[in-house]
Amino acid sequence: MIRTFQTTTIRTQQELTEHLWEFEALEGDKAGEKRKVALPSCVECLPGYENYRGKAAFRTDFTVPGESGNIRLCFKGISHTAEIYLDGEPAGSHYNAYTPFELVINGLAPGSVHRLEVAADNSYSEKSALHIPNDYESYLGITRPVLLESVSDCFMEWVHITPIWEAEGWKARIEASLRNTAASPFCGKLEVSLCDACFSIPDLTVPSGECRVVGLQTDFLRAEAWSPENPCLTTVRTVLYRDGKAVDDCLERTGFRTVEVKENQILLNGRPLYIKGFCRHEDHGLFGCAIPYTAMDYDLNLLSDLGANSVRTSHYPNDERFLDLCDEKGILVWEENHARGLSEEQMRNPFFERQCEDCIREMITAHYNHPSIYIWGILNECANHTSYGASCYEKQFALIRKLDASRPRTTASCRFKLDLTIQTPEVKAYNIYPEWYHDRRTEEFAADLYDWIREKCGGEVPFLISEIGAGAIYGWRDNRRTKWSEDYQAEALEKQIRGVFGLECCNGLYLWQFCDTRVSEEWFGPRPRTMNNKGVVDELRRKKLSYDVVKHLFKEKGNYRDARQEKTAEVPGSTEGRNRNENYWNAD
Repeated sequence: MIRTFQTTTIRTQQELTEHLWEFEALEGDKAGEKRKVALPSCVECLPGYENYRGKAAFRTDFTVPGESGNIRLCFKGISHTAEIYLDGEPAGSHYNAYTPFELVINGLAPGSVHRLEVAADNSYSEKSALHIPNDYESYLGITRPVLLESVSDCFMEWVHITPIWEAEGWKARIEASLRNTAASPFCGKLEVSLCDACFSIPDLTVPSGECRVVGLQTDFLRAEAWSPENPCLTTVRTVLYRDGKAVDDCLERTGFRTVEVKENQILLNGRPLYIKGFCRHEDHGLFGCAIPYTAMDYDLNLLSDLGANSVRTSHYPNDERFLDLCDEKGILVWEENHARGLSEEQMRNPFFERQCEDCIREMITAHYNHPSIYIWGILNECANHTSYGASCYEKQFALIRKLDASRPRTTASCRFKLDLTIQTPEVKAYNIYPEWYHDRRTEEFAADLYDWIREKCGGEVPFLISEIGAGAIYGWRDNRRTKWSEDYQAEALEKQIRGVFGLECCNGLYLWQFCDTRVSEEWFGPRPRTMNNKGVVDELRRKKLSYDVVKHLFKEKGNYRDARQEKTAEVPGSTEGRNRNENYWNAD
């Protein structure tokens, strides 16, 4: 499964990760060993490969679909460095386990058979600025699906939909990136249909070998607002025509909702949100980071049962199927680029800025349409207290604003009263661990921190606790309530949650964390079992004593800071506004 919904009616599509691939270890005492493996998966889940680090090859054959001879290979996630070969010849490469990439190859004979090889590498090196020994594992493998598509000479790379609410009703800005791989210019038109409305951009021209972004802004009839209480999704179909014939189409889902920041509020459809969330790693005791779709759904069912309304994708972009499920279930998402705990020295790695910026571009391009994503984050606990580190933050904040002006920005900081970038992001967020790393009361510590933030920012601003929590080893009960016991964790989380809930200055919290996760053995330091054990469930999703404590507290708290009941919330909804095309443009 690539997505939870159909994405085209014209392209021929085949999921390549629906059968066994050939696997070969390329390094160490395992070099030369071969076997058949199911994908997506992590090599570390194979018997005897639990601690494998290095290179491995994955091979399969495919038949060219369709009639054009042009194919598009979409790799949703390979950890963490990938070299792609077609029939033994280099075809492309990519860095970062958590963002998708694609290869377009023209001129193959329809029906011909070709060999695809993926050489993956999860080793640490100077060329890897983001995948380093850390408080989570860098797994090896093709960890997310691979899609094979047939495409026309000119096709849509992506379609982005931006909902807009104005006094007269809902509008949407729709943009499409067109790529022409032919030797001659493409001339045609683009047609967009949404709800019961249809609009077109006529007389399009895309020069040979170029990409062009085109778009329009429209009003829409009977659009219904998306919210956690009513996760209503709308399908937008965009069709590309040449000489009156449809040559490509793209089906995308969106939700009509607005996200704004005003004074000290985060507003969803005009209502002040209150966040009851969890930080969650893509990690599972049975599957590593290659979590199956049904297991993703199981996680979200647990989060809903806990009374959570949000999940933070710590510390990297998540699988698109997980985001699809969040859209469908009404779970708000804080998604962030890939970086955790980097010092200034590590941020000075010559590959750091480019790899971070690539991650941001790929994340926003791929995930732009998910209504569940209400905020973008960057650089968890990195060196924003130094002038050089702060300059890196500012560049990445600026890049996010350039790519998406419709969502607020944030970062999870841990530099108590030292953060040099505190004024830039629209939402201020801090990781704090009272009751675990120090004994200062939660409400006292957080209030003191907010007073400093307010002073630095010149007034009231939105404020989130982006991490708070305590550890526990599953099954260890202790009447003395010593640290690492389930008893201590349950008591600590209750104090932390009640402390945050009692603060008028705070817009909510993210507990660290949902599930226990594996950490790099090279980094593990004080982590018992080489795991981060702060989950309310363990790596197999077995509930700890704190589960019911959190559930009780979260269920008592609503999704909003105002007093109205969610079921009667006055959010933007149906409108009888005009269906008209306000403007269109052809932009490079």
